[in-house]
Parts: sequence; structure tokens; C-alpha cells
Amino acid sequence: MTETANPPTEQGSDAPVSADPERPPRLVVHDPRTGALVASVPDEGPEGVAWAVAAARDAASGWSALPFAARAELVLAARDEMVDRLDEIVDVIVAETGKLRVDAVVHELLVAAETVTHHVRHGARELRPERARTGALVHKRAVRIYEPVGVVGVIAPWNYPFLLAFTPLVSALLAGNAVVLKPSELTPGTGLALGDVFASAGRGSAMEGAVQVVTGGGATGEALVRGGVDLVCFTGSVRTGRQVMRTAADTLTPVLLELGGKDPMIVCADADLDRAAAGAVWGAFLNAGQSCASVERAYVEAPVYDAFVERVVARTSALRVGHDARSDLGAMISEAQVRVVEAHLAEAVAGGAEVLVGGRRLPGPGCWFEPTVVVGVDPAAALLRDETFGPVLPIVRVVDVDEAVRLANDSNYGLSSSVWTRDATTAEQITSRLQAGSVCVNDVVDAYAVADLPFGGVKDSGIGRVHGPGALRRMTNAKSVLVDRTGLPRELWWFPLPRRLEELARAALIVRHRRGWREKLRGLRGLGALVGRD
Repeated sequence: MTETANPPTEQGSDAPVSADPERPPRLVVHDPRTGALVASVPDEGPEGVAWAVAAARDAASGWSALPFAARAELVLAARDEMVDRLDEIVDVIVAETGKLRVDAVVHELLVAAETVTHHVRHGARELRPERARTGALVHKRAVRIYEPVGVVGVIAPWNYPFLLAFTPLVSALLAGNAVVLKPSELTPGTGLALGDVFASAGRGSAMEGAVQVVTGGGATGEALVRGGVDLVCFTGSVRTGRQVMRTAADTLTPVLLELGGKDPMIVCADADLDRAAAGAVWGAFLNAGQSCASVERAYVEAPVYDAFVERVVARTSALRVGHDARSDLGAMISEAQVRVVEAHLAEAVAGGAEVLVGGRRLPGPGCWFEPTVVVGVDPAAALLRDETFGPVLPIVRVVDVDEAVRLANDSNYGLSSSVWTRDATTAEQITSRLQAGSVCVNDVVDAYAVADLPFGGVKDSGIGRVHGPGALRRMTNAKSVLVDRTGLPRELWWFPLPRRLEELARAALIVRHRRGWREKLRGLRGLGALVGRD
């Protein structure tokens, strides 16, 4: 769920910044639906980041000292605050992104609330100390404990500006960390609203100050990565993810990167075509196609290709673009993003592709684009190779499943994917062959909504996972503790070394690790002989 690999990105973007030399720089935000001014917020830069990291560091000690149950109660209070202020938050999301209100409620706030509920229920078990096996050191006790890293920097994208900031933020908080959040320069108001939810819920408690929000552009994001945080969680484009990783390398700061996707859909000859077509249309055009788990290319077996295309075109033609309650698609985020879609389509058409429906921006103010279905795209075209991140679905005819899997894997990306078949064995076989962080079978996109499933990518689609078992542990440092249980004055292998230590070790090696009872017996005899000599 990231923004496109093309501008605008989190660092070095084209986001408008005021240039009045008499005042500090500010980010100017416009409504993608109308172009109207929404807000102007400070571009806080390195100075603002330094203050926020210091404030978070001060709050971290008190916050981390709370037991998990106390932290969970305060995070639940923030969830309650979010629900109580739902309309206010949705107003900000919609004004900054141009998405539909229903999308903001269902695909951002509802999933965010589900995430809290899951981690509160299971987080204590995930973070409690664990006994570790000691192997041959039977006289020792070993424990793994999980300690918060300290301060986590979260750099969030614009396409799901509330949810994709909220997910790593909540995981970090429940694990005992403080957080500094930098929202996208295109959606700073949503980040500020999120910060205010936690500020209100935490007022007068140990959570006060544990969530800091800094607004700004690329320099602010770079300053956060360099600013002494203990972990950086970045969700965004591959290009900016590489910049984050390079910058973090200077200070050896760990990173968790959830980057872009070019997610394939494979439709087998035995698929339920009505469900597959409905899934393709929703998966491709949800949030105007601006989802990292969007269907960006569909590979369909030849026997059902024509019937599938016919169903997809019919469903796409019935979609309504607008911002009222009857609409299916909202606006795109920016003029720059519309230009990416237009460029990909123009190249594909020049190479012989055919647009079956859509293909144009809508007249009037704002960033509106028709849902579009394309066939006959050259395999080398950007529309099948690069992240388009817009409401465009290219459909490709394939001879069989083997060709579909080969083409699906022929990509630098590996985030999400989907398989459509009535046969469970076929689904399992294709799933095992796809190079992707997640696979949906007869479903699409929704893997992210299941908080117990890890979400992330392979190849250029990222490093690490959010959600799933270990989501909170990823926000901790694992500490190993080994305790002697004997009270003896020394260990056998301490100085001064025993004369026969090597012989004892050789015999023990055979007894413990050599397979075969004759060899083990030989080792036991050797140990007995050594003991007898002493």
C-alpha cells in the first residue's frame, strides 16, 4: 500500500512549498477534487525533527516502564478517541486525498481499529520473556527477553495516510517505544489528526509525549532518518525507499521498508468468472488504483480470456467517478500522478494496445481519471513493468498457468498477488510458485486487513513485515540472558585448562552428535576411560 515509484514521493517531491523569505517554509495542500486550498502547515525541517526526537526520547523511558496491560489500556483509549472523532478525521482524509468517504471509513479507520484489537489481545504473549533451550549446557537457564528499541521513526505515505501511519505507530507503542511520525507532504493534516488522537488520549498519562508529529518535505524526512531514532519504518515508493536505506546506512539505523508493487492476478480456465471479474474491477480501481496491493496486471488463460474481458468491461463501464454517496471512485491524489497514468497509457497505445473502456482524464478542475481496461499491451511496456498506481487494468491472454506464473514473476516487484481457480490443488501449486509476500486465492487486496497475516514484499517491494506474528517483536531488541544454576566455583573449561579437556571434548562430541549406536558406545567407553584414569 504505497505511493507510486514516480513523483510525488516522500523525499524530493513536487509538493508545493511557500517561498516567502520573511516566514519559515510551509507546505501548501490542495483538495485533489477541486484544486481548492485545504491547509498550509509548517515544513519543520531538521530543527523540528531534532526537537521531536528529543521529546519522544524523554517520554520513552516512562512509557516503556509501563507493563503491557497499562500500555494497551492507553492505546485502547486512543482507539476510542479515533472512533468518537470519526467524522472529523474522515473530513481531513477526504479533503487531502480526494478518496471517497466510504473508502476512508472502511479501508482506513475500520482496519486501523481491527489492528489495535488484535495486538492488544495477543501482544502480551508475544512480548513476554521466553525460556530458551540450552542444549548440552543442561546446568544453565536461558531466557529471551524483548526490550523496546527506544524511539521509532515512521514515514508514512499519502495513499492511505491514516492507516499506513497508524499500523507501525501502534505496533511501536505497544512494544514500549515512543514514535516520531512524519506524514506525507501531500497529507500532513491527516498525520496531525492522528497525532492529536494520541495526544488527547494520553494527556496526563505516561503516553503524553510518546507520539510526536513533524510535518515537512524531503529534507524533513531525511532529517528524521538521520535524527538518532532507533528504527525507521518507511512506507512509500521504491525510489524513496532506496534513499531511506542509503541514509540509514550512515548511522547503521535499522529499517523496515514496505515499498511498491506491480501485483499480478492469475485467472485459471476453471475460475468462477463472475467472481473473478468482480474482484478484478474492485482490486484494480479501489482508491482510484492507488493501492500497493491493487491488481496492476491480469493474466488469463486463453479458453476463458474473451468471457473474462467481456465481464470486466461491462462492470467497469458501470462504475461512477465522483465524490458523492453514489460514486464508486474518487479523485487521484495529484496532477503529477495523473501524468504518470497518461504516460503509461500513451506508450502502451503507441505500441499497439487497445483501450476497451476509459482511458481519459475527466474535464473540469481536479485530478479525475476514468477507470480503464486495456488489452494487447506489449510485454516490455511500462504499463506491465512499472508501478502505474492509477485506475488502469491491463489484461493479458496466456496459453496456460505456466506462462501466467512466468510472466507474473517476471518483475522487480513482489508484494501481493491473487489466484483464481475452483481447484484447491491448483491454487496451492500456483501459490507456492509465485514470488510475492502475499497471495490471495479467489480474493484480492484484503490480506492487509488480516492483522495476524504478515504483510510485506520480496525483491524490490521491501524489507521486513508489518502485522502478523512478531509484529511487536520487530519493534524490539531481543536480549539473551544465560544464568548458571549450579553455584560451582568454576566451569570445566575455564582457566587453568584441565589436562585432558581436549580428550573429554572429543569423546563428548561423539556421544552427543555422532549418529550410530556403535560410534556412541565408542565415545562412552572413551569417557569412561578418562574418568577411570583420573
